Amino acid sequence: MNENIFKRNELLARKTIKGLESRNMSGYYAADRKEALEVALSLIPEGSSVTMGGCMSAAEIGLVDALKEGNYNFINRDEYADKRAAMLAAYDADVFLSSANAMTDDGVLINIDGNSNRVSAIAQGPKKVVFIVGMNKVCSDVDGAMKRARNVAAPINVQRFGLSTPCAKTGACADCKSPDTICCQFLITRFSRHAGRIHVILVNDNFFFRKGETV
Repeated sequence: MNENIFKRNELLARKTIKGLESRNMSGYYAADRKEALEVALSLIPEGSSVTMGGCMSAAEIGLVDALKEGNYNFINRDEYADKRAAMLAAYDADVFLSSANAMTDDGVLINIDGNSNRVSAIAQGPKKVVFIVGMNKVCSDVDGAMKRARNVAAPINVQRFGLSTPCAKTGACADCKSPDTICCQFLITRFSRHAGRIHVILVNDNFFFRKGETV
């Protein structure tokens, strides 16, 4: 990463963390993926039940492997024959892992979802929610974050999933009602009434887009 971009991201992260704190959420800065893994593990006590909602960022920083190999009850829905049971287990988990489709530089999180298991778990259920967010997802305001979620994250995800929506063909949101749409539920998280529940790790990195990632 260019040195100037790296420094800009570091400064922006400081502002974003202050914004999160003003919203009763906790923010952390990680200079790279190794630091992000260390911060994430510090937030997850051994023995915890942990699950996630399609968060490839967790895999990319090595967190999924660490949870599988460590003293944790990691509920991996991809390994469950009953996917619905695995999704329902998230609501009673100690820790839920997620990324964000976008967020503002003053701490508002934007997420869209097709099955809605991810946004519903973010809103209520798990005792703790840990977000792993690349600095490329930080926008200047809610409008910009929503546009990113709909015009960057959604088209990339439907292409990865092989779905047939207008945005898969044009690369831009058409506000569609396609049977394949993944924009079924929109969640704007602007404040947490429960101190210590929502934690956001801002990583000075742009994560690769891979199949199944929450972009």
